[in-house]
Amino acid sequence: MSDQIKNNPTKAAENATGAPEAATHEMTQPAAENAVQDAESGDVGVYKHTFKKPFEYEGKTYEELTFDFGRLKGRDMVAIENEMQGMSEYALAPEISTSFQSKMAARAAGIGSDVLEAMPLKDFNKITGAARRFLLDSGY
Repeated sequence: MSDQIKNNPTKAAENATGAPEAATHEMTQPAAENAVQDAESGDVGVYKHTFKKPFEYEGKTYEELTFDFGRLKGRDMVAIENEMQGMSEYALAPEISTSFQSKMAARAAGIGSDVLEAMPLKDFNKITGAARRFLLDSGY
């Protein structure tokens, strides 16, 4: 193997059989979208969700919700686990449990988890995605 290939793993991958796709694959999602941060205030751990179409649940209309994950405490995590256990649900890995993430997001917004679970799937996924990113960013 030449010194150029030894010192350049990408070059080595390009030369490997069947590996050009792996060597040239680039991330398409900007890194800025991965951070849970309110762009206006710069608050880390805050996600502001604006509904494209107002969402109505039990007589209340939601146009925008702010999720302040940074204000959550350890007792919130324990309470979410206890709530899930009471419903015979278990999150072995909260960072991949949609149920855990939705309950955490609901707490961060000060709404009931039933409100979040009644949202359109596209909104629900964006919100639980923000919860997942916060968990991963906080070292979980």
